[in-house]
Amino acid sequence: MTVTVDHITSASNPLIKQLRSLERKKGRNETGLFLAEGARLIEQALAQNWQVETLIVSNSGAERDFVQALARRAKAQGARIIQVPDRLAGSIARKDNPQAVIAAIRQRDLSLSDLDSADPGLWIGLYECRDPGNLGTILRTADCAGAAGVILIENCCDPYSVEAVRASMGSLFDIALAGSDFDSFNTWRRSAGLNMVAASVNGDSSHVGVEFEQPSLILMGNEQAGLPAQIEAQCDTLCLIPMRGGADSLNLAQATAIMLYEGWRQRGFA
Repeated sequence: MTVTVDHITSASNPLIKQLRSLERKKGRNETGLFLAEGARLIEQALAQNWQVETLIVSNSGAERDFVQALARRAKAQGARIIQVPDRLAGSIARKDNPQAVIAAIRQRDLSLSDLDSADPGLWIGLYECRDPGNLGTILRTADCAGAAGVILIENCCDPYSVEAVRASMGSLFDIALAGSDFDSFNTWRRSAGLNMVAASVNGDSSHVGVEFEQPSLILMGNEQAGLPAQIEAQCDTLCLIPMRGGADSLNLAQATAIMLYEGWRQRGFA
């Protein structure tokens, strides 16, 4: 390596123990950190000025040019660089074949007040989304479609879990993200003048008939239960995504993508 690094070889080292704990929500909550694996995700985090606390480099990847360039960049932004045997990198990533670099990154605790309610893009609200794979995929889709942001409402899964971060493919670092209880969220979206549209089995028209050119927020419900009746009652529009065949529902990430891309299509993919 061409930057100053600390070499750690013992699994009992306190830093290694801390890094391994980030797989669990308790460890993430206690430290305020989370893990991102792979150069692509870490480059995105650095590009968006997320605070990389520690960059872990495996012995087998240490001499690769892209790893050295990433280490220099992370070091310049204040990260500690450590080099570990491949077996330790695997124990941190909980994988037999981890990528050459893993980062411990400082979480961002964003609230509704941090969001730009005047952003002209479409907003997404997720009510009690419990599946981290779905959440990460939705963040990736929202990023691709230029959504204004994603709001996690009530008891959602942790966006900083390993599964959600991996599924987001780096979009976690690009998309505006906040958490809220429903009442505060609903007050915020009303003050922002956002028309709230929900996909629901109780909708009486297709999603393609919704007027998305006005300032809009797409509200999606829990994977199993959907939206409670009292939440649907607060929506301005309920719509159906047409389906045929034996399946009774779409995957949440798929349904969100269908809604979001219809809204973006109506705006001319601007």
